[in-house]
Amino acid sequence: MFTSILVAYDGSELSQRALAKAKELAGESNAKLEVVHVLHHPVVVIGEAVVSPPRSYEEEYIQHAQALIDKANREIAGLPNAKASLLQGQPADSVLDYAGEIGADLIVIGSRGLSGLNEWVLGSVSHHVVQHARTPVLVIK
Repeated sequence: MFTSILVAYDGSELSQRALAKAKELAGESNAKLEVVHVLHHPVVVIGEAVVSPPRSYEEEYIQHAQALIDKANREIAGLPNAKASLLQGQPADSVLDYAGEIGADLIVIGSRGLSGLNEWVLGSVSHHVVQHARTPVLVIK
């Protein structure tokens, strides 16, 4: 049914469910499974000033992102043709670009990863992916 499945993974409960469903689908169709987490360094723009987070925050964020990739790799261990990767950039665009690069014929994503103010400011990653994907998207609730 599928040959290449891409899963967006941020460690949230819904991304855990998305990973579980993608593993199931990959197993059923013997598809290649790619799990990605996107490292996004937030910046705040105030007038003409761009404020980046402190270096200590960035280091912790990178360590957290690597821990998520390590966790995802443990989850997919034993599946042939499965790997987890860390991407960098704007989450929705990075997922879409990577899906195109690997020729994914399905993107699996949780309906929400962020909450509250972050989702309002950044927009919903899953919504953006659904609206702009050139391949089917399975949204997990």
